[in-house]
Amino acid sequence: MLRLAARRTFASAPARRLPLAAARKFHSVPPPRQDKPGSHSRTDAEVEFEYPPEHELPSSEPVSGTGGQYVKPTLAGFSLDGNVGVVTGGARGLGLVIGQGMVFSGADLALVDMNSEIPRASSGSLTADTRSSVPKVTAHYADVSDADSVEACIAEIIQQHGKIDNLVTSAGFTENFEATNYPIDRVRKLWGVNVDGTYLFATSVARHLMERKSPGSMVMIGSMSGAIVNVPQPQAPYNASKAAVRHLAASLAVEWAHAGIRVNCISPGYMLTALTEKILDEKPDLKKKWVSLIPQGKMGLPQDLMGPVAFLLSDASRYVTGADIRVDGGYTLT
Repeated sequence: MLRLAARRTFASAPARRLPLAAARKFHSVPPPRQDKPGSHSRTDAEVEFEYPPEHELPSSEPVSGTGGQYVKPTLAGFSLDGNVGVVTGGARGLGLVIGQGMVFSGADLALVDMNSEIPRASSGSLTADTRSSVPKVTAHYADVSDADSVEACIAEIIQQHGKIDNLVTSAGFTENFEATNYPIDRVRKLWGVNVDGTYLFATSVARHLMERKSPGSMVMIGSMSGAIVNVPQPQAPYNASKAAVRHLAASLAVEWAHAGIRVNCISPGYMLTALTEKILDEKPDLKKKWVSLIPQGKMGLPQDLMGPVAFLLSDASRYVTGADIRVDGGYTLT
């Protein structure tokens, strides 16, 4: 009875109101990120970058000191032994390092690029660090935005390797221009590589896998820009292209699930490729701005993608399809 009476007294007590001045102070919450560097998220028309022609692109080297196949024990499901993988954009940057990770995981590899001489020269470096059987690494030319070129490339890879099991679509580029000043022919070229190239290689490899009645796994390299808007550099067409890649991966994952073909997306954040380093050397303030918005306080390295890609291609992820894994140091969380 005492307990019941106490409850009634508590329930019937009038609500306590804060004085007006205190209430105003309590509710005057500052806008998000007000105390953080880069609190005003704006694009800056002065941050302009046109993707350089092929002969001006800095060369990339395979990552050294990462070890080879099976240096330490790991789950058997992570192995790519017996698989043949294809990496587009494999001449340099993220594609070259991703291909190296696949080789270290046991795969034979076909590197595809507009300049097939570069991956051909790199193929020896990719195999030199392995500890056991030497994988087969080949180099191939393709204009990823051209359907006939893609089909010819796939046919050449199958002729040399006998089959294809895995695909990584890493071919892509970005440019920084205000949308109102971005030439439409360059927008179409960007979409041709980033979106059409991803679609053409994915569908061509899928047809091959379906003809073999074989399962397979694909990883499309998207970008955190497909989910957020970067600052301060203006890059609306690139952001839209990567959003398309992300949703293309999800859509094809559903469409091809019946055939045992898994399709996933990896969305890197700011990565220190050779080209990015060259740009940031000329624009140190831009690097400071980017890093100030990354919770881990640093940019990523290309080798940070080795593990996520190998995981998604291997049987260790056999119940994962349609996923988007962001490798961005937490950038998109804040």
